[in-house]
Amino acid sequence: MNLAAPEPDLIVRREGSAGIIRLNRPKAINAMTLEMSEGIDRALDQFETDPAVALVLLEGAGERGLCAGGDIRGLYESSRAGGDLGKRFWRQEYVMNARIAKYPKPYVAFMDGLVMGGGVGLSAHSRHRVVTERTKLAMPEVGLGFFPDVGGTWLLSHAPGEIGTYFGLTGQTMNGPDAIHARFADAVVPSTRWPALRDVLTSVRPDTLSSEVQALIDGFATGEKAGPVAALQPQIDAWFGHDRLEDIVKALTRDSSELAQSTLKTLGEKSPRGMVVTLKLLRLARHASSLEECLVREYRAALEVFASDDFREGVRAAVIDKDRNPKWSPPRIEDVTPEMLAPYFAEIGADELTFPTK
Repeated sequence: MNLAAPEPDLIVRREGSAGIIRLNRPKAINAMTLEMSEGIDRALDQFETDPAVALVLLEGAGERGLCAGGDIRGLYESSRAGGDLGKRFWRQEYVMNARIAKYPKPYVAFMDGLVMGGGVGLSAHSRHRVVTERTKLAMPEVGLGFFPDVGGTWLLSHAPGEIGTYFGLTGQTMNGPDAIHARFADAVVPSTRWPALRDVLTSVRPDTLSSEVQALIDGFATGEKAGPVAALQPQIDAWFGHDRLEDIVKALTRDSSELAQSTLKTLGEKSPRGMVVTLKLLRLARHASSLEECLVREYRAALEVFASDDFREGVRAAVIDKDRNPKWSPPRIEDVTPEMLAPYFAEIGADELTFPTK
């Protein structure tokens, strides 16, 4: 019996003048492994130096989404065993995120379906970010005792007003138009029109400019620029325009509206420590000079998270046991002390994240 060899988790090939990077773990909604991340780096090397490649196109296999994030289960097992997967995985991933943001050729991300966590890092830093009517984009890490990483603090801190603070602390989902409003995406293209646009993108001249690529995308786009959350900007700005989490909670508590109370309930389900760390990272990111500066800060904090009980408990409740009932440590916002926070923001010496100078 002739059994076909299984397809790899990452498919890299040239189609016409496009370098294709396809995440290929559809059963796991294309969750990223360390090996996939390393493979993407090699593909970017290959496409950058190939004169026949005009642009890079990132897509996900299957119908469910581009990428639901990193391999959380693998990180959980390594954390429990005292391993170093977090250090290796995030170092590779964050350096790659910075590389995508500065990639010299047009880089087009097709952000259809679920785009979460690590999937945001692969797509939202790119030059051309295409969402659809099926896009569900989120940075839900505070629900895992973590924080929005992969440059998420840079992206969220550059969203209008307090929209980024809202999405970062609640982990709520953006649709395609709201992803554009929050500056995570550039154009809504209906999923039915994507095959035609893809055909156009794989057929461009090798010397096609980024502005020309964007014009091609815009020709298929709906022109939508804001979704339901954008309409709530005044309320969100009033609630989340504070630098202390306690003051955000007070502002929500004082507002008897259904939305304020449901938002308060959502925050009550998240890791208190994760939310306090997130808010501080977001406020620091507002004054950062670069994405790289934010990634260095995120890497320091991520290594501390990796060693924490909160991360293991958050993953256990959401992914392993799926009881949705994490026991956070500490259990209340007011119990998160400056002494607890300090290690997340400390320099880490020889392990510090650095970026290639090429």
